[in-house]
Amino acid sequence: MYQFGTVTHSSIATLDADGRRFRVTLYISHDGVEFVGRLWFADADGPDVQGIPDRGVLPGRTEADVIALTHGLRPEELLQRFRRANAEKRRYHGLRQLTTEVLDKMRYLNQVGVSMRSGLLDPEAAAQELELTERQMLELVKQAKRLAGVES
Repeated sequence: MYQFGTVTHSSIATLDADGRRFRVTLYISHDGVEFVGRLWFADADGPDVQGIPDRGVLPGRTEADVIALTHGLRPEELLQRFRRANAEKRRYHGLRQLTTEVLDKMRYLNQVGVSMRSGLLDPEAAAQELELTERQMLELVKQAKRLAGVES
């Protein structure tokens, strides 16, 4: 029986593009079937909540598989992914990142609920996980006011 985990963040690299330096971070979550990684590109000197997501995903059977796949990307491939992400027309990247994290938590909440109701997870442990995830979501939502209307 697999118990779903939270979203993990791993620093991957720094990238020089367009005369600026960017932090490359890997966010990994489990979607109920496999681990899914997504790269985020953020100004190396900017706040952690800002960033541009890569639209592509990096799947794996384990978190280690996703990390290995990510570390296997050549610098040119990271630059291509950055350019693709940067071409996205969204202007409110901080709020978008927060929205993505809330959606990931919502999916996770549903996965735990489905697993509990189908008998895959112990009801008491699942209830604790649901409560924890709800608190994490509320903390994320509280940040939205600060990010609303802020272009990045």
